[in-house]
This record gives sequence, C-alpha cells and structure tokens, in this order.
Amino acid sequence: MPKKVDHEARRQEISEALWRIAGSRGLEGTSLRDVAAEAGISLGRLQHYFRTRDEMLLFALQHINRLAEDRIRERIAALAEEPTPREVLRACLSGMLPLDERSRVGLLVGAAYYARAVHDEALRAEAKNGIPQLRAFFADQLRLAADRGELPPERATEDEAMLLISMTEGLATYVLLDVHGPETALRLLDLYLENFFGAERSAEGGAERAAGNGAGRATETPAPSGPVAP
Repeated sequence: MPKKVDHEARRQEISEALWRIAGSRGLEGTSLRDVAAEAGISLGRLQHYFRTRDEMLLFALQHINRLAEDRIRERIAALAEEPTPREVLRACLSGMLPLDERSRVGLLVGAAYYARAVHDEALRAEAKNGIPQLRAFFADQLRLAADRGELPPERATEDEAMLLISMTEGLATYVLLDVHGPETALRLLDLYLENFFGAERSAEGGAERAAGNGAGRATETPAPSGPVAP
C-alpha cells in the first residue's frame, strides 16, 4: 500500500529550506533548484508542491507569519491570568525582537522578504496584511490602560500604537546590524514603556486593581507586523 504523504508538511519543509537560504544569503537570485538542493529533494519533486518560485515565496511568507502569530499567543498565554495591558504589549513587542538565534534568523528572513516585497505586489500585500490588525490591537490595549487609569487618555490612540510598532522594529533592525545587542534592545524597550506609561501612574493603577477596579479582559491577538521566527 503506498505511503500517505502529508502535502502540507512537505510544503512547510520546503519553506524551511527557503528560510535557511534567506537567512544566510538573502532571496535575490535564489532559484527553485537552489531550494530543492537545500531541502534535499529533486527539482521535479519540489515542483510537485510549488509550480513557480513566486508561489513558493508567497506560501513561505504566509507560513512564517502564522508561526509568528503562534509565538506571540504563547507569550501572552504564559502571563498572569489577567495580564495588564502593559504586560500584554511588552509580551508582543519583545516577541518582535531578535533575542535569540532562532528569532534572529526569523527577522533576517523577514528582511529578505521585505527587500523583494517592495517590487512584488503579492508579497507586499501579504507583508502589509497584519499591520492594521496589530495597530488596532495595540490601540485597544492602550484604551484599556487609559480606562484603568494606567495611561493618560490622550496617549490611547492608533498613532501611538503605530509608534510602538515602529520603535520596536527599529530596535530589531539595529540588532541585525550589530548597532546594539539583544539585551540592549530589550532594555531600551522597557525604558520606552516605563516612560510611556509612567512608573507612578502604573503604581496607582495597580492599587486600583487590588481594590477590585478595572478588571482585565481577554483580547484576540493578531499576527505581528512581520516575521518573528520560523
């Protein structure tokens, strides 16, 4: 009886081979033959799963974004039963930083995709897809923090949410460029959040929660704005 092949698993294995290439030398000039060699399969077998290079690239980007979303969900699930908005934001934002080798490779892959996405409509659409949802999610957390007295109401906006995303992606980029290390990036993120929320205001919010005010609420977490780690 023929062995049953898990086509989705094979497509993911090919994607992971593509990520290894992207993480080490980028995607420019990478052919289906290169990816087949990296995956240890024939070109004909690879084309059984992906007819074209663009089809393979798009699937790989979609898959890495799904994994990134799962990674952020796990970070939030590991928090306290009713995490504060600040704790939720820190879990999401720190998950966007290359704090270990695996997440560093993930961001290198993302950088390779972005370089192609500038001139590739399908990749650009996929790369942009998660940004509005992430911005809205962060803005919702900021509004919740304002409701709980942990943040000035005027800072609970989508513009501030976008600045949080942009600041963190800048910190991540500078880690890839060796401008600073992962520890410094995380320290700067914590410093920004401390200045953003204000230590005194956060302490007051904590006292209110202890008295039973401003209970947290669960929120569906969208995918990060870019690949985090394969």
